[in-house]
Amino acid sequence: MGWEAIRRLIEPEPVATSTVLWVAVVGVFVNGITAWLFMSGRKGDLNIRGAFLHMAADTAVTVGVIVAALLIMWTGWTWLDPAVSLVIAAVILVGTWGLLKDSIRLAVDAVPPGIDLDAVRVHLAAADCVEEVHDLHVWGMSTTETAMTVHLVCTDREATDAMMSRLPGEMHDKFGIEHCTVQVETPEVAQACRLRPAHVV
Repeated sequence: MGWEAIRRLIEPEPVATSTVLWVAVVGVFVNGITAWLFMSGRKGDLNIRGAFLHMAADTAVTVGVIVAALLIMWTGWTWLDPAVSLVIAAVILVGTWGLLKDSIRLAVDAVPPGIDLDAVRVHLAAADCVEEVHDLHVWGMSTTETAMTVHLVCTDREATDAMMSRLPGEMHDKFGIEHCTVQVETPEVAQACRLRPAHVV
């Protein structure tokens, strides 16, 4: 879209403004309603967010086309059409940058946005039976599900059993983590774990 707009800025072409205007009006109506339908789920699901941004961008494009068509009809300035196209391309690029970052974060198993890894660590360490927290990893399994693995050093078996029974619910309610894998270790096993080759903690 950008290269074509630049070409038309250099070599302006006639624009069928009436046809463009009516097609764009229909496009705004259809794309706007579709974007509105996706709006409520755009924060919790990357796929829905992508669809919402796509339809919202299409709506912005068609609004830009309407404005350009009206101005061209009134002024005869055909260069407005490619100029508006360049502005729309810039808006789309800025608007989708966050989507790209979240997609990359999901692809490389990074901590999902909205989850504070330090807060998760502090919550785990606050349990009476937990003496140490290490090898904590939190990542997105999909656009809607988050997983966690962690090693906990515990010596009180009874308190550990009680903690393990309530931990999944706490992780879900407090952090939105649906899948928890917890490895309970004695101090000796934890020391052996630390002596393994370097790994991300």
